[in-house]
Amino acid sequence: MSDTHLPKRAKELPGRLLDELPHADVVVHAGDWVDEATLDLLESRSHRLIGVYGNNDGPALRARLPEVARAELAGLRLAVVHETGPAQGRERRCADRFPDCDVLVFGHSHIPWDTTTTTGLRLLNPGSPTDRRRRPHCTYLTATVTNGALTDVHLHRLPPRT
Repeated sequence: MSDTHLPKRAKELPGRLLDELPHADVVVHAGDWVDEATLDLLESRSHRLIGVYGNNDGPALRARLPEVARAELAGLRLAVVHETGPAQGRERRCADRFPDCDVLVFGHSHIPWDTTTTTGLRLLNPGSPTDRRRRPHCTYLTATVTNGALTDVHLHRLPPRT
C-alpha cells in the first residue's frame, strides 16, 4: 500500500485491507503515512513491515523510516521508495537507480502502476487505499513471491467510503 494520508484523507484504513494484514508474510508501505498512529498500527498487525517515508511525512516518521528500503524476500530483491518522478521516463530512471533489484514498489501519485523495464525491473504502485484522486477506486496490491519470482499480482479495488 501507499499514500494512506491518515487522518487527513480518511479517518482510518479500510476494514478489508486491515483484515488482510495478518494473512500477509510481509506488508509494504511506500510512504505518505502522515501520522505515526498508522505506522504503529501496521507494525502491530503485520508479521513483517517494510516501509519508507514520503514527502508528506514529518520529522517523527522520518526518524523511524528510511527514504529507501531494500529487502530480499524468498530470493526476490525488493526496493521501496516513495517518489520516482514523472511518469514519462520512469522506467529508465528506475532501472538506472535500482539496477540490483527485481521489483520496485513506489507511491506518490495515488495512481496504480504495473510495468516492467527493459532491464527486467518490475515497477509497482499500489495506488492509495484512502485517496483515489482522479481514479475511480481506492486501491492496494497483493502479490506472491516464490523462489525469487513475483506472481499473482492483484490490484484490489475498494468500495467507496461512506
